[in-house]
Amino acid sequence: MSEPQGISGRVAVVLFALLTACALGALRVPLRLPPAPVLLVPAMPDGSEVQLWLSTQDRRLRLVRQPDIPLTVSAARAEPPAADINIDTSRTFQAITGFGAAMTESSAWLLDHAMDDDQRFAFLEEMFGPPPGLNLDMTRVSIGASDFSLKPYTLDDMPEGQTDPGLTHFNLAASPRDVVPALREMMEINPQLHIIAAPWSAPAWMKTIDALNGGSLQPQYEAAYARYLVKYIDAMQAQGVPIWALTVQNEPGFEPLTYPGMLLPGDARARIIGQHLGPALASRDPRPLILDWDHNWDAPEQPLTVLADADARRYVDGVAWHCYAGSVSEQSRVHKSYPDKDAYLTECSGGDWASAKNGELLLFARDVLLLSLRNWARGAVYWNIALDEKHGPHSGGCIDCKGMVTIDSKTGEIQRNDEYYAFAHYSRFVLPGAVRVWSDDTGPDIHNVAFRNTDDGSIVLVVTNSLNKPRHVSVVQDRLSFGYTMPPESVATFTWNPGLAAHSWERRVRDLFNKALGVVTP
Repeated sequence: MSEPQGISGRVAVVLFALLTACALGALRVPLRLPPAPVLLVPAMPDGSEVQLWLSTQDRRLRLVRQPDIPLTVSAARAEPPAADINIDTSRTFQAITGFGAAMTESSAWLLDHAMDDDQRFAFLEEMFGPPPGLNLDMTRVSIGASDFSLKPYTLDDMPEGQTDPGLTHFNLAASPRDVVPALREMMEINPQLHIIAAPWSAPAWMKTIDALNGGSLQPQYEAAYARYLVKYIDAMQAQGVPIWALTVQNEPGFEPLTYPGMLLPGDARARIIGQHLGPALASRDPRPLILDWDHNWDAPEQPLTVLADADARRYVDGVAWHCYAGSVSEQSRVHKSYPDKDAYLTECSGGDWASAKNGELLLFARDVLLLSLRNWARGAVYWNIALDEKHGPHSGGCIDCKGMVTIDSKTGEIQRNDEYYAFAHYSRFVLPGAVRVWSDDTGPDIHNVAFRNTDDGSIVLVVTNSLNKPRHVSVVQDRLSFGYTMPPESVATFTWNPGLAAHSWERRVRDLFNKALGVVTP
C-alpha cells in the first residue's frame, strides 16, 4: 500500500498539472467554452469495496456472501473518522500457521467405512482444499489409542508382567489401517499439511500401573519413552507422513478412567524433553517441533515449570492448549514470560450438551478462535474432524462430543455443524503466513481480530456480535473506512485490499484530470 505522504505528493503533482493545463488552455481556447471542472479531493467512495461473508447463530445464514460494502478513501491529510474498530497494520503480532481438525481413528474409520471413494475424496477436498474449500492445513493424530479409537492399545504392548525397554516389539502396524491412508490423501490435496502427534498413554509396562487407563510414567522409563516417540516419528516418515510437531503427553494433568491416559507432571516432562527427546531430535532437518503441556488454560504453572528448566527450554518450541477449563488469557501470560515460545490451540470439541442447545457458532467463532488468536495462538485445531450420528465410534471418554461434521454411518452424507462454519470464517480467508495486526479491543458485546495476508497485502477482519439485536460497526484502517450493521448474534468476515483501494483512488483522480484536459483542449 502507498504511504499517505506519497499519495499526497502525487495528488499535488496532479493538481499542479491540471491548473497549469487550464491556464495554458485558456490562452488559446475561446471563452465561450465551459470552464474546466473543479477537481475535488475530499473523502469519496473510490469504487473499491469490502467483501463480506456472514453467519448467524440461528443458522439462517451460514457463511453466506453478502453484498459488497462501499469503501471510502479519505484525503491524505484529513483526520480519520471516529470508529468502533481502528486497525493499525504497522503494529504486528504473531504469524499464523493455520487451522485444522484432528484425524482421529474414529474419524478415519468413518471416512473408510461409511463413505465410498468419491464421497471420501470430495469431503477431504472440501476440508483441505483451497477456497472455496475450508483450506484447513493442520491436523492432529494420536500416538497409539485415544478415546476416539476403536480399541485401547499402544505401539509396544506386552503381555502382563513383561517389559520391552529396548523397544524391540515396537510396531506401527498395531495402529488401525485407516489413519495413514487418510493422511496421505490429505497431503495430496494440501502438501503443506501440518501434522501434530500426541500420545494418550505410554505402554502399560512403562507405567506405575500395568494398564493404559490412568497411572503415571515410571522415572526409569523416561529415556525409553522418549525413544518410543522418536521411533513413532521415524515410522510415520517411512510411511510418507512427516510429523511437524508433537507433545509428550495429551492432557498430562488428567487421569482418565475409561480410556488411555496418564499423569505426567512438569518436572517429568522437563526431564524427558531436556535430557532425552530434545537431544534426539536436535540434529534433524527439518526438526519436529516440541510443544509442551497439551492441556487446559486453567494450569499455566504447568508449562511455566517446564519452560523454567533451562535444558527443556532449549528444545521447547511452544505451548499447546486445550479449551475446556480456565481463561484463554493465560496464553498471553505464558507468552509474556517467554515471548519466543509459540502458542497453539490443539484441542477443543463441541457437543450436544446443555450449554449448546442454542448452537455453538458464537462460542467457537468468538470464545475459542477469536480470543485464542488475540492471545497469541498461531493456529487452532478442532477435535474430531468427523463423527457419526451417535457421536462415535469411540472407546470410552466423551459420549456426546460432536465432529466438525457429522457423517451418516449408513449413507455417508455430511451434515456441516456450527463448528465447521466458525472455523471457515477464519481458515478460508486468513492464509498461512498471515500476520495478526493491531485492532481495538471492542468487547464485551462486539469482538474482533484483524490480519494482513502476506501474499497480496489483503486485510481480513473477523467480527462477532453477541447482542440479541443489530449493532452498527464502523471500521477505519489508515485512510480507508466503512460501516456495517451486524445482525443479532452473528459472525462476519470482512476482506479488502488497501493497496488496490489506494490505486483505485489515484486512478479516479487521474480520470478526472484527463476529463478536465479533454474539456479545455481544442
